[in-house]
Amino acid sequence: MAATSADAERSLLEGDATGSYGATGAPQASPADASAPGAGAAGSGAEPPRMSPEQILAEITRNADAYKKMFVNALMGGLAPLITEAFGTFVLVFTVGCAVASPTPSPWAPLTIATVLTVMVYATYNISGAQLNPAVTFALTLLGKKTWSKMVGNWIFQFMGAFLAASVYKIICAPHLAVVAPVPPFHVGYSLGAEALYTGLLVFVVLNCAARPSKEPNQCFGLAIGFAFLGSGYACGHISGAALNPAVALPLGLGGGKDAQWAFCWFGAELVGAGLATGLYWLLRRSELQVAAEVAAAPAAQAAVEGDTGAAAPGTLEGPSTLMRCLAEALGTFMLMVTVGLNIVSGSRATAYSAAAMVMCMIYAVGDISGGHFNPAVTLAVVLGGRGKITKALAAKYVLAQLAAAALAGLVYAVYHMGSAVSEKSIKLVPGHGYSVLQAALAELVATMVLSYTVLTVATVEGYVKDVAGLVVAYALTAGSFAVGSVSGGEVNPAVVLGLVLGNVVNPGKGGMGPAMSWIALLLCEFLGACVAAAFFRITHRQEFLPKEAKKDVKGLQDAAGADVEAPSA
Repeated sequence: MAATSADAERSLLEGDATGSYGATGAPQASPADASAPGAGAAGSGAEPPRMSPEQILAEITRNADAYKKMFVNALMGGLAPLITEAFGTFVLVFTVGCAVASPTPSPWAPLTIATVLTVMVYATYNISGAQLNPAVTFALTLLGKKTWSKMVGNWIFQFMGAFLAASVYKIICAPHLAVVAPVPPFHVGYSLGAEALYTGLLVFVVLNCAARPSKEPNQCFGLAIGFAFLGSGYACGHISGAALNPAVALPLGLGGGKDAQWAFCWFGAELVGAGLATGLYWLLRRSELQVAAEVAAAPAAQAAVEGDTGAAAPGTLEGPSTLMRCLAEALGTFMLMVTVGLNIVSGSRATAYSAAAMVMCMIYAVGDISGGHFNPAVTLAVVLGGRGKITKALAAKYVLAQLAAAALAGLVYAVYHMGSAVSEKSIKLVPGHGYSVLQAALAELVATMVLSYTVLTVATVEGYVKDVAGLVVAYALTAGSFAVGSVSGGEVNPAVVLGLVLGNVVNPGKGGMGPAMSWIALLLCEFLGACVAAAFFRITHRQEFLPKEAKKDVKGLQDAAGADVEAPSA
């Protein structure tokens, strides 16, 4: 069939190497024609007639719209993610500036910032990946997901949006301006340590929830990232200011009117935190990353993944080892205990909310590795809940990892207690004013029972509210801690109890250690609450213990017709 100039131009745009720019509309000889008598030079591969400059100009003019569309699509395809990063960072930094620049710091500032971060993550993820933070971009580059040149490009647009936001917020909020500097009485070492630790936590959650190789993120990934900042903001906001983002620290620090050098110190600490988070992520996800690299490097393996059974299979992803499971549990427990401790020493009134947010984001980050217990009482409840969800040997290792992490976190908490305004105050685990040890212990029992029962029902029942399980568990912890906090302290976790006790041993203040019977009673009742939760679960979820073939027609204790059915013994 004859090829027209439009056909040639279309083939060129579509990447067809056989298309030749400037081809004329003259018919081309087929192989049969070439062998025909009289084919002559036309059949011997002679060059087609060349176009004159006037013809080339006419061709370009005639297809101007097509070339313009191609150019605009290519340009915007490359700029859209960068512009999205600039816009998302602008909104985030503007909100941070306005939230913290009021004369009296708002107790809702961390919640405000966490909310807008959640919104912008969901709004920009499908275009740019929702980095919105040079530390996150730096971590992705260290992992090889971005080239260094692309990292620089992202940084340029992120900082452009951030500095523009800083200029706008200053116009609105002047003369009140945000300041990036150590928050008294904590000196710079405490502030930089907190900034690095919680920036690392934020980056770690982003990597695990939104940057996994060949894995669609859980639908709550934006909430997990937002809650990571929520827990961090209340924990270290009164220590370092909780910038946790170079695009926040530099524009606000340089425009704060004094001590601009702190902005660069915060920048460095945040990159250090991002580097540590990248290392931990690589360690926990090493097998997954290696398999993803093998698939990407082998087209045959990729074809096998896509269903081509004739191709060689890619590397097989093995389940996490016991060591990695225990490390995930230790990491989550450590961050929970440190968060509780720093909330206490900084005078936060949102300790329960901050701790619950930390549990929630860590469940989404490493829950697929270890189950996301971070609590010896919860681990006990899962063992007693049966169905082989965890072996006794693995549960024992979990508890040891949780207690070891809590002990380390207790030392960190004690160090910050020493540098705080309440360094001489003894933070003892005793009942609230006007309450007895019996009342406090009973309060811990009930709150731990509710938390453990929630974990059993939403996190260990297959196919039930899988995406929002972490959020539900966080709300259970929030409710229990706020409900009994004034009576028992609302720890609801033996690891937290032991971490606080160890911190009190290291820095007992002027009030001393307090009676041992108090915290021992709390420990025992928390474990007892887990046992009661497991018993209730076995009663209310009898269908979980039915044979697999008998579960199909059973919902609760009724059959499809609504008649009561007798569940056979497990």
